[in-house]
Amino acid sequence: MTAASEPVPAKGVSVKLGKGTQPGQVEPVRDKLRRLADRGWLHRTPAGRFTALPQPPA
Repeated sequence: MTAASEPVPAKGVSVKLGKGTQPGQVEPVRDKLRRLADRGWLHRTPAGRFTALPQPPA
């Protein structure tokens, strides 16, 4: 996932991946994003949008 200036919904990620916008195409992407957020790889906002975690300074 490339860095976005603001949190993006799962539908936006699905479109960027070329999966589509139908619920059957977005839900697997949303599930994967949710699992990555649960493991600490992404941040999930209360509104259900996703963003990359801030990178520590090098």
